[in-house]
Amino acid sequence: MTTKTATPTADAALARDTRDLYEALTDLVRVYQFRDRNLICCHDVSVTQCYALDALVRAGTMTMGSLASTLMLDKSTTSRVVETLDRKGYVKRVRHPDDARVVRLTATARGRNLHETIRQNQLAEERAVIESLPADVRRATVGVVRELAKVAAKRIGRTVPCCGDETCEP
Repeated sequence: MTTKTATPTADAALARDTRDLYEALTDLVRVYQFRDRNLICCHDVSVTQCYALDALVRAGTMTMGSLASTLMLDKSTTSRVVETLDRKGYVKRVRHPDDARVVRLTATARGRNLHETIRQNQLAEERAVIESLPADVRRATVGVVRELAKVAAKRIGRTVPCCGDETCEP
């Protein structure tokens, strides 16, 4: 069995790339967190509530446990998020027909409409961000971001939900 040993030059390059990626992602995430908050909050939901609604629209129906796992939140926090969405008429909770302890969650028509409105606003914002980039750079960026999301999720024992297009693996 052979082991690969990195050269000092390769180690230095990897350290530099690691630092540069960290700084770039930190900057990007910070911008997106503020952007999302500003785009979403004017629609009567928090960013977390919007993420929950997005997960439900994508999945169709979820249990509280699967939603909590998807959002990477504990069940009590997820329950409070769902309670607020339910009170606002965006989510419906239904007891499982075979197990009364299990609650199935689904977005209502009102919730799906809100989700689509927010999604269209965010897509317009994304278009404004990437429209000046060459097409090959846009496609490569999407591929890199998807791959980073998959690798990062795998390292913490999570999966990334499918994006819904034909190039995405199930």
